[in-house]
Amino acid sequence: MREKEIEHHLVMETRKAGGMAVKLVSPSFSGMPDRLVLLGDGKMGFVEVKAPGQKPRPLQLKRHAMLRRLGCQVFVLDDMERTSLLS
Repeated sequence: MREKEIEHHLVMETRKAGGMAVKLVSPSFSGMPDRLVLLGDGKMGFVEVKAPGQKPRPLQLKRHAMLRRLGCQVFVLDDMERTSLLS
């Protein structure tokens, strides 16, 4: 299974839950998570999507830590089955 398939599944499951999984593109700030998931009742979190068994790069881990210090939720997703936990 590829990262792209997991990311697509995340987007579809988020839509089913009535939310959005917005693709983040930050050319001037590398290492940001792939998606910002927005759900009802103000629930939101950043999601780094990886192929099964893959881990975030050191810069990505640094960005995740920065976001968590700011009070944000950050998830690393490498399994399609876990997408249901986000909705």
